Amino acid sequence: MAKEEKKTVADGRSTRTEKPFPLAVNGARGEVALWIGDVPLVIAATMGGLSAVSTRLDCKSFQDLFVRLSGVEVAATVAAIELMTVKGDRLAAIDKLRMKHFSACAAAGSAALAHHFDEGDEGNVEAVEKAA
Repeated sequence: MAKEEKKTVADGRSTRTEKPFPLAVNGARGEVALWIGDVPLVIAATMGGLSAVSTRLDCKSFQDLFVRLSGVEVAATVAAIELMTVKGDRLAAIDKLRMKHFSACAAAGSAALAHHFDEGDEGNVEAVEKAA
């Protein structure tokens, strides 16, 4: 039987017992764990996923996309779950989605986006130097 853990919920106001997260999450890739009801998902802000969400929502800039994803807009949240999920049953999660899940979705989306702004990720410096 899996060990249960005490964790602070996304709103930070209380602690509850949660079951362990059943999917592998690669934090180095910017993957983030997210529960929608009893459906576990792993989301990541890949450029392909972000492009698809941006296109679906007709965003004109990255700022527009960021505001819509972090602002828990219904269409943006559903699009993000569908297009940014890299592991888990995205359709089951959308079916279980309720307003109470939106703060966790916004937090997970922001964490996934933050991966693109991490300090210390200079990219392929050697290739840049060769190109210059």
